[in-house]
Amino acid sequence: MLTKIAGGDIIDPVNGRLGRGDLWIRDDKIAAAPAGGAADRTIDAAGCVVMAGAIDIHSHIGGGNVNTARLLLPEQHAAHQARPTTTPLSNAGWSTFQTGCLYAKMGFTTVVEPAMSPGAALHTHLELADIPIIDKATLAILGNDDFLLSMIRDDASSQMIEDYVAWTVASTRALGVKVINAGAAAAFKENVRTFSLDDVVPSYGVSSRKIVKALQAAVDSLGVPHPLHVHCNNLGSPGSADTAAATIAAAEGVPLHLAHLQFYGYGTEGKRRFSSAAARLAELVNATPEVTIDIGQVMFGQTVTVSSDVMRQFSARGSARPKKSVIHDGDGNGGGIVPYSYGKDFYGAMQWAIGLELFLLIDDPWRVFFTTDHPNGAPFTAYPALFELLMSREARTKMIAGLPKSAMALSTLAAVDREYTFEEIAVMTRAAPAKLLGLTDRGHLGAGAIADIAVYRRDGNIAKMLGQAAYVFKDGDLVVQDGEITHYRWGKALRLNPSPDKAMVRRLEDYHQQRYGLSLDWFNFPDSAIAREQPFGEVACRT
Repeated sequence: MLTKIAGGDIIDPVNGRLGRGDLWIRDDKIAAAPAGGAADRTIDAAGCVVMAGAIDIHSHIGGGNVNTARLLLPEQHAAHQARPTTTPLSNAGWSTFQTGCLYAKMGFTTVVEPAMSPGAALHTHLELADIPIIDKATLAILGNDDFLLSMIRDDASSQMIEDYVAWTVASTRALGVKVINAGAAAAFKENVRTFSLDDVVPSYGVSSRKIVKALQAAVDSLGVPHPLHVHCNNLGSPGSADTAAATIAAAEGVPLHLAHLQFYGYGTEGKRRFSSAAARLAELVNATPEVTIDIGQVMFGQTVTVSSDVMRQFSARGSARPKKSVIHDGDGNGGGIVPYSYGKDFYGAMQWAIGLELFLLIDDPWRVFFTTDHPNGAPFTAYPALFELLMSREARTKMIAGLPKSAMALSTLAAVDREYTFEEIAVMTRAAPAKLLGLTDRGHLGAGAIADIAVYRRDGNIAKMLGQAAYVFKDGDLVVQDGEITHYRWGKALRLNPSPDKAMVRRLEDYHQQRYGLSLDWFNFPDSAIAREQPFGEVACRT
């Protein structure tokens, strides 16, 4: 089938298309303009902005922690509400099925679940398989498990560590690797309650820094496109900017990605000893080209924090709103679920401002990524309002006027004039995520790319415009029209498939049999075990 999207304002930074023109789709791929012949279908895109489908690199949409959040907060489900709302309060307020629909309505076509415990890989993929329309991917968590820490302690060769990382990525069907507060979950089990980059894990004698550096080197050597995805130490603590600065310095010329940097943008100035250090961190990111970051923007309202950082969640449980939480342990990270409501008080306003400062003060949109760390800073349904804040200084000024002056005095936000352009939005949410993840088939509108396309009808209300796409195509299928789902389909899971050395696999088999009485079949589940036999799309490593 040949489809023509006619007369839209095409924004495709990768291919240098920035202006009015036509876009052609042949079946499931974007095509060059045909030499002759009429289209089977024509979409009138006059007065519309046309971009590739958006990509979210960090959103907690599946797995044990997400499902536990739903169980903890049944009152957020519409079925339990006396007056159901059209927009659920947080990730706990909608199902896996609704997740895909809500993303698609905004023009998102690929989403990465960034925190999959290897032991829960089957559970995670079962949930992701129930999310319609969009393609999904996962990052496997390493950095607190006994096998890796023991290898680092015993000075195992870099090749052995690489083989273990390769096996983990391949067996869990992941697209990359994440480390969460490296070593802290293992230290937590020995009653340690604070943990910094150069602190040492008891019983192993290895520092957090050494764990991060070992994983960073392995990921880079294996040619995994996405750099090691780092959840730093000391999340949410006053003075955590020092930890983030030290982690940025630790990149040392090798690619490194820092997750939800907003939660580390906290200084200690002012009478409350809590202030913005965003300008300092932005300057460091600008000066360190091997580092990429995502923001984790806070937006006001009720949400639920979902994290495998068991140390942080344990310490945060006292501030839970409503007053209930779940903390759980595991062989690796464990984790916790703590509901929270961000108010327009001093602290909430400070966090909101810090995220926006980072967005606006980091110069290169190819190295800063659009996230709320869903649902931790805000549910992803807050994205349209966040787009408006980035693209309109006037919108920010109106918000600032209603926030505590004491908070805004400790932030540079009011003095920042920058407004994101549509081209920068296309880079940050399409082109750059595709490049970071090694997905050459998407994030742009060049011939041969998969036909993931979002069309937005221009509107002075940016939040309305980018929150309800006029048309969305997924693999050439028209799935959204005028903000409503028109066609359901099932996406695929994107994965890497590196090959570990057979000796490492035998060593792992012996380890799991002796330690747990389990075979590696616990991890190496067949594709047929996934609901609807979710297809996997294989992505190539760089090497």
